[in-house]
Amino acid sequence: MHSNVHPLGSALAIALTSLCAGAARAYDVNEQLAINLLLAGAGQCQEIAGDGDEQNRCRGAAPVQPEIIFNPTQQDQFFVKFGFAAGNGLNPVSPFALSSWAADLEADVKDINGRDRSYLLEAWYAHTFRFSDTNAVQVTGGIIDPAFYVNENAYANNEYTQFMNEAFVNSRTAFIPAYDVGGALVWKIDRLTLSGLGMNVGENEDGNNYNWFGVEADYNLRTPWGEGNYRVMYAGTSRAFLAPAAGLDPAPNPDLDPALDLNAADEPDPTDQEHLSGLLLSFDQAFGKIVGAFLRLGWQQKDALVDYQADYAGGFDFKGAGWGRENDNIGIGYAYLDGGNGELARTNAVEGYYRLAFNDMLALTADVQYMKDKYRTGEDVDGWVFSLRAVAEF
Repeated sequence: MHSNVHPLGSALAIALTSLCAGAARAYDVNEQLAINLLLAGAGQCQEIAGDGDEQNRCRGAAPVQPEIIFNPTQQDQFFVKFGFAAGNGLNPVSPFALSSWAADLEADVKDINGRDRSYLLEAWYAHTFRFSDTNAVQVTGGIIDPAFYVNENAYANNEYTQFMNEAFVNSRTAFIPAYDVGGALVWKIDRLTLSGLGMNVGENEDGNNYNWFGVEADYNLRTPWGEGNYRVMYAGTSRAFLAPAAGLDPAPNPDLDPALDLNAADEPDPTDQEHLSGLLLSFDQAFGKIVGAFLRLGWQQKDALVDYQADYAGGFDFKGAGWGRENDNIGIGYAYLDGGNGELARTNAVEGYYRLAFNDMLALTADVQYMKDKYRTGEDVDGWVFSLRAVAEF
């Protein structure tokens, strides 16, 4: 789960409930101890265009995430989060490059990052140094999720209450890992927040251990028409990712015999490893009490083999107060992802949802997505995903 609330909060509170999207409510055992629980379930059906009838499937998944919060003092906090899930949704049968639900599903909560650790997602300790009412530093260490600290967005950052497609949860070019050993330092000075993180990740898709770091500057802007947040982030890794294949062109000409195609790429050398690095921008702005807009822009280097070189996503949020449903909202988003140095040339994604809130604990979301992946080989894939998601938060 990815937070859209900064850890230090607008009033520099250190209560962990201000940290976690989906954890706005908690059962307070006493003044120091609280428990949160998120129950979610979604059914999804995909319809693939062209000759993809055999891929038209329906699947479901149900994540469960309990959290324990302990604040022994006003400056100290301990946090433990577990993740359980039944099913992997459409992921095993989807032909799309993007996941249609960026939740922590059954495969995601087992053998996390190759650490032989399952179900324990986060376990960390944080201490806050308070210099004044508008100046504080929070230091965190343990098993962390960097998405709590960087690449946030008020309207596109939570796969349980907002968009489902991964293109609108975090930038695909951000390559943000999750649930591994690391630390975070967050310095909040009035409306400016500076964040720095470092992690060691058990293994990537190539089976290599690597280090990851990210830094971000976040400015909260208050205007006559509404509040906005403007963020600049830079992230990078150690050399542990497969390098592009040798050759003049990583995408061979499909009309030529590979033996005759001088532009065809050789097979990647698994011993040739490169690093990842990227620059990301994330903006959200309210325009009155009903309309909000978001924009994410991301670029990454192509030293390593990457699916996408650039990621451009934006959209709107409409609050239900405009039609007499104060807690409901509508989200509409579009994303264009420019292909990297592999076979994927580009991806277009569109998503729209209506979230119906029955009360402050239970909501039902109807969601529609359209995706189109264009490959340099000419084998394009496009189609629709229809979803119904229910989320209960205690």
